[in-house]
Amino acid sequence: MPESLSLAASGEQFDVHIARPEGEPIGGLVVIHEIWGLVEHIRDVADRFAELGWLVAAPDILTRGGLEPALGEELFAVMNSADEEARTAAQPRMRDALSGTRAPEYAGWAVAALEATVDWLAAQPGVGGRLAVTGFCFGGTYAFLLAADDDRIRAAAPFYGTAPSPADIAKIRAPILALYGRHDPSLIDALPDVVSAMSAAGVDFEPVVYPDSAHAFFNDAGRRYNPVDATDAWTRVTRFLRAHV
Repeated sequence: MPESLSLAASGEQFDVHIARPEGEPIGGLVVIHEIWGLVEHIRDVADRFAELGWLVAAPDILTRGGLEPALGEELFAVMNSADEEARTAAQPRMRDALSGTRAPEYAGWAVAALEATVDWLAAQPGVGGRLAVTGFCFGGTYAFLLAADDDRIRAAAPFYGTAPSPADIAKIRAPILALYGRHDPSLIDALPDVVSAMSAAGVDFEPVVYPDSAHAFFNDAGRRYNPVDATDAWTRVTRFLRAHV
């Protein structure tokens, strides 16, 4: 059954959605939300992983940055509507809501919150050090960062996230399966350099690029959802995480 708890990082509380498996967990999994925050879609993804046997913790690291889940749901609905005028009008609200994430100290706090989430998972009965992370968009970026910062992570599966600097890539010890849509220019243009940096650092890095998809192709509530590629990505990620954890 899904539940919630409150953890702290640098003295600041944050909420975590917990999804437990029916029996003994196959491992502990951190699920990091998109730029919309800990909305229903991400809680559903966490619950789906739990159905496969994972003990899942999905932390809310965006309320601290200025975007609470209720506002995230509202902005997501507008930005994914067919009304182009409404989408354009909502962009300043989106920028204002996310202004806190641009503060110099925010990224450090967010990684500390993710580490606190890993601490909690690692202490749970049956996890036994079998720890992994996945994330989407904003969360994909932080999945990379968590893998670089915490060597307890045994596998990482970022969806359309921005890879860290070569210096941070050199810290990664976990294998990485990274998923992208071809029609996501900034990430695809950067991918050759990411592959080179991963190779130079000796990281086991497997990028998968879906030729017919764009950014956010996995989000079944969004207008860019690609059900065929999302299904394939789910199969790949669940097999990858199980194999490495």
